[in-house]
Amino acid sequence: MALARRSSLYKRQCALAATVLLCAVITGCAKTSATDTSGVGASTSGTTSPTGGDGVAVGFIYVGPKDDYGYNQAHADGAAAVRKMDGVKVMEEERVPETVDVQKSMESMIKLDDAKVVFPTSFGYFDPHVLVMAKKYPEVMFLHCGGLWNESVHPKNVGSYFGYIDECQYLSGIVAGHMSKSKKIGFVAAKPIPQVRRNINAFTLGARSVDPAITCTVIFTGDWSMPVKEAEATNSLIDQGVDVVTCHVDSPKVVVENAERRGIYTCGYHCSQATLAPKGYLTGAEWNWEKVYTDYIKMYLSHQKIPNLIRGGLKEQVVKTSPYGAVVTDNAKKAAEAVKSKFMDGTFVIYKGELKDNTGKVVIPAGKQYVQTAIELESMNYLVEGVKGE
Repeated sequence: MALARRSSLYKRQCALAATVLLCAVITGCAKTSATDTSGVGASTSGTTSPTGGDGVAVGFIYVGPKDDYGYNQAHADGAAAVRKMDGVKVMEEERVPETVDVQKSMESMIKLDDAKVVFPTSFGYFDPHVLVMAKKYPEVMFLHCGGLWNESVHPKNVGSYFGYIDECQYLSGIVAGHMSKSKKIGFVAAKPIPQVRRNINAFTLGARSVDPAITCTVIFTGDWSMPVKEAEATNSLIDQGVDVVTCHVDSPKVVVENAERRGIYTCGYHCSQATLAPKGYLTGAEWNWEKVYTDYIKMYLSHQKIPNLIRGGLKEQVVKTSPYGAVVTDNAKKAAEAVKSKFMDGTFVIYKGELKDNTGKVVIPAGKQYVQTAIELESMNYLVEGVKGE
C-alpha cells in the first residue's frame, strides 16, 4: 500500500510539473497577488464560492490507513460526511508520513485539484509542513488537528481543532468500574505525554468514582502504532488479572481483538470497535469529526470567517461516546448517563481537589478545580492515585 501511495504521488507530481510547464509556455505564469486571509471563507476572498460542476475541492490527508479502526478512520468518517454535502468534492490520501511528503501531497491537491480547504489530520504535520504550505498558498485554508494554532506566530489561513475526549474516557471508566469483577482495569498507551495522561487519569477517576478500590495498570508501548507490543501489553494486563481494558494508540484494533479473544471487556477509542468485539465491547470514547468537518465546510460555503481555534467536549459535540454494548448493566448505564448529563450542561469537573498522584503527592489541593480550558491540564505530568505504572 505504501508503494502504491508513492506511485500515485509520483504520477500526481509529474502531472503537476507538466501543468506548470504548459502554463509557463502559454501564459508566462504571471503571479497573482496574495489574497487577504484575515477571514478565509469570508466574502472578501474570491476563492470561497463553489466553482465548477463538482463544487469546492476539499482535501484530507491521513498518516495511516483510513480503515484502521482508529485515529485515521475517525477522520475518514468525517471526510465521508463532507462528501455527502452539496457543492463539495473531496480528495483523500492515506499513509502519508510526517515528512516533506505531506507538503507534496498538499501541494498536489492545491495545484491539480484546486483544493481550497485542506485537512492535514496528523499531529506531526503541523510544524513545519502545514506552516510552510500556508505561507506559500495564503488563499487556501489549512485546518489541522491538534489545537496548536497560536495567534502571535501562525498564519491567519491556518486553523486548529481538538477535543476534550477525556470526558468520554471518564464515562468509559464509570462503565468499566461497574463491569469489573476483579477490580483491576488496564490501559495500553503509546507515549507518556499530557494528552495521554489525561485519558489514563480520566478513565481511572471514572472507575474509582464507582469503587475506590479499583486500580488501573498502564503499559506504555513507546510509539503510536506498535501492533506487536500492543498485543503483548494487552495479554500481559490480562495475565495480571485485568478484566476491562482500554487504550490510547493509533489503532485500538489489536488491543480490542486480543481482549475479545481472551474473554475480557473493552472500551474503545477514536471510533467504535464494537464490530471487533461483539461480546465484550462496553462503550468507547470517540471523536465526532463528522460534525466538526461539516460545520467547517458550512462556514466556508456561506462565506463566514472560519475560527482559527476550535476546542470542545461532549457539550460542543466534538466528542461522543460509543453506544453501550449488550452486556452493559442498567446500573452502569444509569451511572454513566447521570454524569454525561452534567458534562452536557457544563457542571461536571473531572480534575478537582483534593487529588493525589500515584506516589501520594497532592497535585490538586482541596477546594481547587481545573475546568477543561485550564492551562494547567495542558502540561499534566502525573498519573493519579490508583494508577499502577510510570
